Amino acid sequence: MAYTAPRTTRPSGRRHPLVATAMVLPLAALLVVVFGGWEAVVTQASSVGVMLGR
Repeated sequence: MAYTAPRTTRPSGRRHPLVATAMVLPLAALLVVVFGGWEAVVTQASSVGVMLGR
């Protein structure tokens, strides 16, 4: 049986807002390209705002 390295556990908690923003920006840009409008970006940004506001 192959040896697998043990997983490290991350402390539970919230992400830093800059990390969340960096994760969402590529998706927002993709939505603009795919759907051709700012509505998708506004929807995504508002969803992230709700998540960060918890």
